[in-house]
Amino acid sequence: MKRVLILCTGNSCRSQMAEALCEQLSSGLWKADSAGTNPSGYVHPMAVKAMSELGADLSQNSSDHVDVYANTTYDLVVTVCDNANETCPVFPGGTDVRHWPFPDPADAEGSDAEVFGVFTQVRNDIASRIQLFLDSGD
Repeated sequence: MKRVLILCTGNSCRSQMAEALCEQLSSGLWKADSAGTNPSGYVHPMAVKAMSELGADLSQNSSDHVDVYANTTYDLVVTVCDNANETCPVFPGGTDVRHWPFPDPADAEGSDAEVFGVFTQVRNDIASRIQLFLDSGD
């Protein structure tokens, strides 16, 4: 089993969804963790709702600081926002680091339905990017 760390700033939306999607789409071939460079301390309720539509339960997830994983060996580290990409720590063993930026759905404005639409769009974009990676065998 390969290991991936999904890194964001707040670890409340994008990285949480990517963690669950990676495990789900890889059919267990990848073990995913997620963390933030400045964790928010919570998982956004709309991220929980968006992932529940796909059968993934984020309701018990925690928003963790990247330092929690400093001594873990990863095959891949993926940053999903520009800030995390700029402040990504160095991981041991020449870990492959990739940058897959996505807009922060927590910044969306409008009605609850409009904001939720942004969350589902970002979720779907993350799923497409992960599937592309898995299909490439890279």
